[in-house]
Amino acid sequence: MVYLGIDFGTSGARAIAINTNKEIIAQVNYTWSEHNSTQEWEHALWYLLRELPHQVRKDLKAIAINGTSATVLLCDEAGLPITAPLLYNDSIAESILAQLRAHAPPEHLVLSPTSSFAKLLWWSQQHIFKQAKYFLHQADWLAFLLHGIPGISDYHNALKLGYDVQNLRYPDWLTDLPIAFILPRVLAPGQAIAPVRENEYIPSDYIVCTGTTDSIAAFLASGANQPGEAVTSLGSTLVLKLLSETYVENLASGIYSHRLGKLWLTGGASNTGGAVLKHYFSETELITLSEQINPDTNLNLDYYPLLKAGERFPINDPQLLPKLEPRIEEPHLFLQGLLEGIAAIEQRGYRLLSELGATPLSKVYTAGGGAKNLTWQQIRADRLQVPVVASLNTEAAYGSALLASAIEVAQL
Repeated sequence: MVYLGIDFGTSGARAIAINTNKEIIAQVNYTWSEHNSTQEWEHALWYLLRELPHQVRKDLKAIAINGTSATVLLCDEAGLPITAPLLYNDSIAESILAQLRAHAPPEHLVLSPTSSFAKLLWWSQQHIFKQAKYFLHQADWLAFLLHGIPGISDYHNALKLGYDVQNLRYPDWLTDLPIAFILPRVLAPGQAIAPVRENEYIPSDYIVCTGTTDSIAAFLASGANQPGEAVTSLGSTLVLKLLSETYVENLASGIYSHRLGKLWLTGGASNTGGAVLKHYFSETELITLSEQINPDTNLNLDYYPLLKAGERFPINDPQLLPKLEPRIEEPHLFLQGLLEGIAAIEQRGYRLLSELGATPLSKVYTAGGGAKNLTWQQIRADRLQVPVVASLNTEAAYGSALLASAIEVAQL
């Protein structure tokens, strides 16, 4: 049997097929020319399926799709888009922030112009809304193209719509609104929806599952699966995600939890990260200078590496200034100070999660470009005092394939 995961990310789409041993047996890539086009999304979906090897398509058992969080669209009764999608980072709802605050509880996750709920509320005031029947996330709509049942989402994508993941229901403040009729039905991620509609690309006897977001799919791919295990993403920014037995939320510090089966995935994102390193050093310099660093020594410069004022997590302070003094003349020592500073922020972030009640950190998997830097890995391990290892797999499509391999059959 074969399980397929498809990742619709910011730069392109990718399909990864795995067997029952969770081994990758095929993968296909597609690069965007126009990311905000549902026509291109659909074209990419069929392209990825069509380009899979014949035997993979023949043995396919289930499929799950992930999309970027809070990328949404309005559809008509037939499930056809009636708007261009609003992307994950679209802040078009900035003009109605006061209305958002009038509807949602104080400090709620949806009180952001980029949230799914903010975009829905903004759309509800446009003339086109009269034609709308379904409000869907990117992953929801792509899955609908396969199974043909509009109006179904998952509780990972629906979190920024206002869905209550603790009680597995929409809250009263949301269902009491006149726009509640358009809210999708929410199922668990990876839950079976229906067999695929017959199409020319793959057999019609495989199951389409609910999906997830791209960041959670990447977490699933990492190998972390026990309470206390975490994934640190060392990309342009620093993102921490920790598996916890307890629900943790502190929206003032940018901390919230996704439900992950019987566990919770909690964390936050800092403005520090690889973008700061690349501001001062080229890729080649980062490699050569890291080799000159002695990670057994600690400079204790107490840097807080930021490109500009403002931090989200573990300190929520829009006025927080970068701290990069005293400036060390030797390039490799200045780099060491930056690496130590980011490691200290990572340590502070995991400590804050624990102080708020999350399961204590026991192991860290590392993803992102910084995962290749072994010197930095040792600096971080010394700070965190837990094993720090590279993620087993960093592809979100692989995480979605794992989700598809654990399907839960449900009667709809």
